[in-house]
Amino acid sequence: MTCGIVLGALSVAVPGMAAAAGPCFDRTAPITVSEKRLDLTAPQEVLQRSGFDRFAPRFEKLLCASRTKRAAEVLVRNEGPALWRAAVDRVQGRGPAGGDLSRGDDRPLYWARLQLTRALRQWTPSFSLPASARSELISAVETGSRGQNSITYPAGVRRVLVSGFDPFQLDGDIRRSNPSGANALALDGVTLQTPSGPARVETAMFPVLWEPFEQGMVEHTFLAQLPRLDMLTTVSQGRVGRIDVERFNGRWHTGLDNDNMSRATTIPIPPDVPTVTPQPEFVPTTLPYAKIVAASTGRFPVFDNTTVTEIRPGETVPVVSPNGPTPGSVARAGSGGSYLSNEIAYRATLLRDAVRPTLAAGHVHTPVLEFGPGNTSQLTDPVFEQNRTDIVAQMRAILTVALG
Repeated sequence: MTCGIVLGALSVAVPGMAAAAGPCFDRTAPITVSEKRLDLTAPQEVLQRSGFDRFAPRFEKLLCASRTKRAAEVLVRNEGPALWRAAVDRVQGRGPAGGDLSRGDDRPLYWARLQLTRALRQWTPSFSLPASARSELISAVETGSRGQNSITYPAGVRRVLVSGFDPFQLDGDIRRSNPSGANALALDGVTLQTPSGPARVETAMFPVLWEPFEQGMVEHTFLAQLPRLDMLTTVSQGRVGRIDVERFNGRWHTGLDNDNMSRATTIPIPPDVPTVTPQPEFVPTTLPYAKIVAASTGRFPVFDNTTVTEIRPGETVPVVSPNGPTPGSVARAGSGGSYLSNEIAYRATLLRDAVRPTLAAGHVHTPVLEFGPGNTSQLTDPVFEQNRTDIVAQMRAILTVALG
């Protein structure tokens, strides 16, 4: 039997999709720690006040109607990118706002994506679905809704790739937003006018999760683009009140991710991507850090951060070195720390050195996106909104300076 999936103005014929279906979910089936947070008040409010609560009901209805694995594959390969495009459009002012939550907010995309992955995890299809096939469907939603497989550039412009991250540390404050994610949504598909000509920015988002990084999500997203890029800038939220251009990225990762999984090991590189051997302890930025620091780009001070934590040759105790790594030392933190922000920078710059060492590539840490004084419960406030607006504007200015 064949019927159609309607995606915006597009109708996709899918063999094996029934015209109607009843409930097809086991709501007791295991879900991730991240997905469990969906039922808290703040995520539900984010979804309702942005109109992004509309995606899960439609997705679940179409998923229940899928009668073959092929039909489910077509569904997720369309719905993931559709969610990404809807988030980009909302932030960039295209189409209805869907509610009173500020358009610049990155949180609707995060929580809507988790609704889709939770649905796939708890789906009880009418046909046999091996665990590996279910994982592939979830992965397709993840990559598609993060813009990772929709990076395209027109002819005649310089090419810039910028990344952002999901919100994190949500057990400390479930309301948290990530300005690097807001920046990615605001810049995707934007053309910057620079002294050396127009530059097209494409963006992609990444999870605050160890396992996808260890499976090669970063390298697989960036690898196809590296030969054609003019600049690659990974971005994450860093310190309060300042922006840092991180000089050195370290081969060590630690901490709890969004699923409360921990790491304290060297960063593993997947075997199916080009790399540098032996694997270096530190990899430097090739962004024009001196030019960026010297420029007037916005209200937040910008620093060339050279501090690392290392175990020096012949020693066993890690020490902080403010002027960069000692030759022959072992990394315990890059300039950007030892969390996933340092890891994406390490992976990106190591891949750069393996494929195209002359490419300008490195990491920028934004300020922490803070709420106004006394705001302990509201999703947003004027201070929060102004901080996000200023951070995104300054990141745009920094990219323009670096491209000049």
